[in-house]
Amino acid sequence: MRRTPLLVSSSVLVLLAATSLSAQGIESYSPVTPERLASPEPGNWLSIRRTYDGQGHSPLNQITPENVAGLKEVWSAPTGPYQQMTAFAALPADPAHEAPVLMNDGVMVVATPDNQVVAYNAADGKELWRYAHSLPAGLIPVHPTNRGVALLGDKVFFATLDARLVALDAKTGEKVWDRALADWQQGYYFTMAPLAADGKIMVGVSGGEFGIRGFVEASDPETGESVWKTYTIPEPGQPGSETWPGDAWKTGGGPVWITGTYDPERNIAYWGVGNAAPWPGVLRPGDNLYTASTIGLDAETGEIVTHFQYHPNDTWDWDETVPPTLMELDGENLAVKFARNGYVYKLRRDDAGSLSFVEGTNYVFQNAFDGLDPETGRAIVNEENRPKLGERAEFCPSAWGGRDYPYDAYNPDLGYIFVPVNENHCGAMEAAEVEYEPGVLFLGSGLEMTPTEAAKDHIGAVQAWDVRTMEKVWQTNFKSPMWGPMLSTGGGVIFSGGTNDAEFRAFDAKTGEILWNKRLDGGIMSPPISFEMDGKQHIAVLTGWGVDGGRFQGFIDAAWGTETVTPQGGTLYVFALE
Repeated sequence: MRRTPLLVSSSVLVLLAATSLSAQGIESYSPVTPERLASPEPGNWLSIRRTYDGQGHSPLNQITPENVAGLKEVWSAPTGPYQQMTAFAALPADPAHEAPVLMNDGVMVVATPDNQVVAYNAADGKELWRYAHSLPAGLIPVHPTNRGVALLGDKVFFATLDARLVALDAKTGEKVWDRALADWQQGYYFTMAPLAADGKIMVGVSGGEFGIRGFVEASDPETGESVWKTYTIPEPGQPGSETWPGDAWKTGGGPVWITGTYDPERNIAYWGVGNAAPWPGVLRPGDNLYTASTIGLDAETGEIVTHFQYHPNDTWDWDETVPPTLMELDGENLAVKFARNGYVYKLRRDDAGSLSFVEGTNYVFQNAFDGLDPETGRAIVNEENRPKLGERAEFCPSAWGGRDYPYDAYNPDLGYIFVPVNENHCGAMEAAEVEYEPGVLFLGSGLEMTPTEAAKDHIGAVQAWDVRTMEKVWQTNFKSPMWGPMLSTGGGVIFSGGTNDAEFRAFDAKTGEILWNKRLDGGIMSPPISFEMDGKQHIAVLTGWGVDGGRFQGFIDAAWGTETVTPQGGTLYVFALE
């Protein structure tokens, strides 16, 4: 099978020096303490899902189903032109804004797809400072995006497409330190927002499609020095190594795309681990721990203290990199995960934080499994739908899964969890032998996606599930695919974008009814947030369509002979009631 090099030299690349393009700086900045991160003020949004548990819920309740139709734009501000990536003629996908804006006492900070970080005045959208990180000549990112920053103390932290971790002065945007965590020429890169927890800055690496060996690394926030580094693929002699044949562990994949959730009481960070490499499991027999899993790391030492694998011997490229959402409900500590494989899992966390299976069920149609073992939750694979050497196998859902990276949200008052899904699409693979070459795609199969006949009714949807009963409460359908992370609010309204018509919507949390919508300047793939200013609740969201949302739509257009044009956007919008 022919493999396509992705990391190649480019004579047309225009480099910018990594620099702070400071507009005016910030005179007064509130340090983000560990205490504030563990219990953020209702009016702020200090980390990507607001709270460590990943619930994506704001307790602010001024905006309700009764008055949400009165939302008006307060201000909007462009994130600015792309710096480095405009020169990449061979860019494999349009850049996408997938980061939430963070809010800290009137200062808003956001990352852009081309590794810029921008600070705004939350009152009027005026730019306070801008930092641009230069990328090395020859790097063409397969996923041109950045999913956000972390705040701790008086610093802003972000991870880059050339596998570096950078600390900025939060007042000025000036670089404080910068450290390479891996070699980008070997296929390693970062797209996630770091996790600031236990006095450390943690980040997980992407690049499973290049046959990397995935890891999570913790760094000292003051110096950037490594505190610990934990690989997601065990080496010989480590627990789980028996699940890898021969030397397959060296190039086993196991990327960590999405920021982990964190339990401060037990000091455990839960991370999702993605696909094994190469894609077809027939090329690497065994369960292949810890791919397609959630792992729990001791934040002090980095030790893997618990794990749950959603599908052993991952062979459908169902990256299970979104960590479970943590909650306490009716006296139980739970973790709920809408897996890319099409099942929703309810897991229990014991007093030590260890994960165990409670129950699971389909939330979209799935035919690669005959079900789940009722005691362990282990997938019972339908062998007819497992890709084999030289034999094409079809399966549903496709590799993009029932949900991809976009976050769900949880309303603790209702006990409902809201998730953006895509259904009525199937995929196919045919395995072929492939040799590993550093920095070159290590796939072992092509990738297909085909909408089913039912897709003409709808593909995307928002679902609400009652965590107590594990039953679906409602579903709101869209003919478009759905790529919008969810925001839950204390007023009983949820917000999301994600469709190819560039609409931003408010839903009734109890019924799924669309209560308000507004077309913006581009598609929305970033998580909305809610914050308070001058005693008034606000909603903020960033436009910026591309990467997997655009690729997924491309497969649909190819199947149906259509041409869908979604504006890219690239603007930060803020809304409030009049």
